[in-house]
Amino acid sequence: MVRVKSVGVLGVQGFPVDVEVDVSRGLPSFTVVGLPDSAVKESRERVRAALVNSGFEFPSSKITVNLSPADVKKEGSSFDLPMALGLLAAKGFIPRESLEGFYFLGELSLDGSLVRTRGALSAALFLKGKSSSLILPSSSGGEASLVEDVEVLGAENLSQVVSFLKGEGSLKRFKVEDISQDPEYPVDFSEVKGQERIRRAVEVAASGGHNLFMVGPPGAGKTMIAQRIPTILPPLSRDELIETTAIYSVAGLLGDKPYMSQRPFVSPHHTSSEVGIIGGGQVPRPGAVSLAHNGVLFLDELPEFKRSVLEALRQPLEDGVVTITRASTTVTFPARFMLVAASNPCPCGYYGFEGKKVCTCTYSQVRKYRSKLSGPLMDRIDIHLEVPPLEAEELLEEGSGEPSSKIRERVKKVRDVQVKRQGKLNAHLGGSEVRRFCRLGVKEKALLKGAVEKLGLSARSFTRILKVARTIADMEESEPVKSSHISEAIQYRILERLG
Repeated sequence: MVRVKSVGVLGVQGFPVDVEVDVSRGLPSFTVVGLPDSAVKESRERVRAALVNSGFEFPSSKITVNLSPADVKKEGSSFDLPMALGLLAAKGFIPRESLEGFYFLGELSLDGSLVRTRGALSAALFLKGKSSSLILPSSSGGEASLVEDVEVLGAENLSQVVSFLKGEGSLKRFKVEDISQDPEYPVDFSEVKGQERIRRAVEVAASGGHNLFMVGPPGAGKTMIAQRIPTILPPLSRDELIETTAIYSVAGLLGDKPYMSQRPFVSPHHTSSEVGIIGGGQVPRPGAVSLAHNGVLFLDELPEFKRSVLEALRQPLEDGVVTITRASTTVTFPARFMLVAASNPCPCGYYGFEGKKVCTCTYSQVRKYRSKLSGPLMDRIDIHLEVPPLEAEELLEEGSGEPSSKIRERVKKVRDVQVKRQGKLNAHLGGSEVRRFCRLGVKEKALLKGAVEKLGLSARSFTRILKVARTIADMEESEPVKSSHISEAIQYRILERLG
C-alpha cells in the first residue's frame, strides 16, 4: 500500500487528503472509495489511459484507492495525479520515499498531460507554514505562487513528475507572484454627463463601502453609473486579491489569468435562482454574492428578482459571509461586497418623473411593484437615490467630467483613514464601534432625533445614517461628525418625489 498526500477543497478552504493506493492479488478491478463524487470516480479511466499513453504499464491487479478522511465528500478531478503516482510507486516504477515531503494536485488528460485544476490557490494556502512542497500543473502554478513561504513546482505532464521523483529531471519552480496593479478599465466615470448630486453620492458610497439604491426612469443612466463604480474603487490589496482569486479559482472562472487584477463587478440577470445568487447546489459552489467579494454586486431591475432571492440577501449584507448547510457538511463562503441596485419607479418607469412621458400605471400597479422590496431589505441599503433624466442641454454639453483616476485617489485616501482608525470601512462597523467612532454633539443629536421622529426611521436606518455621516466627515477630513454631515446623510434616506 502506498500513501500519497494531496489537498481537497471544501468551500474555499483546503484540507488534507491521503490518497491510499493498494494493489493486491485478485480479479482486475479499479475501485475508488472515500465519498468520491462522479468526477473522482471517473478518474479511473483518465488514470488508466494516461499511464498507458505515457509509456507505463497499467497493473492487471485488484486496485483499491481510498481517499482519507473517508467521511468528507471529495469532488473534482484534482486527485488524478496522486492516484497515478500511487499506482506507479506500488509497482516500483518510482521510489516510495521520493513521495515524502510533497503534496500533489492535478487533472490528467488521456495523453498524460496535466490540465489546470480548480482550487490550486486554496491548496497553497493550506500548505502555508508547513515544510512541504506542492507539485501541480504548470498552468496552475501562477495562482498558487501568490502564497508566500510555499514551494510551488509545476509540471506539464505525468512523465515529467515521474522523472523528477526518480532524480532524473527537474520541474519549473515558481517564484512568489509580484502583484503590481494598475487597473485598466474599458469605461470611465468621465463619460457620465451631468448628475452632480448622483456623482457625489456615489463617491460617498465608494469611500465608505456603503450599499446604494438608485431609482429613476429608463435611460436616466443608472446602469451606466453602476458599471463605472469599480473604476473609482482603490486597487485590491494583496490579502483582498488572494481572497478574491481563491473564490474564482474554486469556481473555475479564472480563465488564463493567474489572479484577479481588478475588483469584481458581478451583474446577474433578474431570472437567476437563489442558488445562483447566494450559492449552493449538491456540491456547494460560490454564488454571485461570493463572486462579488471585495467588489460590486449590481442588481438591475431589483423588483424583478424573485422575492425569495431578495430576502436571502439580507444575511450576507449583514454578516459578509454565506453559510450553506447540507446533511453531511457546512460550507462558508466570503461575501463582503458593495451592493448597487437599480429600479424603475413603476412598471412603465415614469411615475414621479413625468415630463414628456406620462406614467400609465394605476395606483395598485405601482403599489404592487414596490411591495416586492421589503422594508428589512431596504433598511440594509445605506444610500437611496433618485436619478432624474438628463435635460437636452446636459446631453449635448461637450467636454468630459472628472476622470475615474482622480476620484479613485480621493476614495483611497478616505478608505485609508478609516482602516487606520478602526481597521475596517465605515459600512462594516458594528454597534459598539458606531457608538465609539460616530460620537455626536448636542446639536447633532437634536437634528438626528428630529429626523427619526419625523421620518419614522428604524433603529437600523438610524445606524446607517450615522455610518454615512461618518464617511462624509472623513471625506472632509473632520474628526467630529457635524450637523452638515448628518443632514447630507439624512437626505440619502429620502426619496422625495416617490413618497
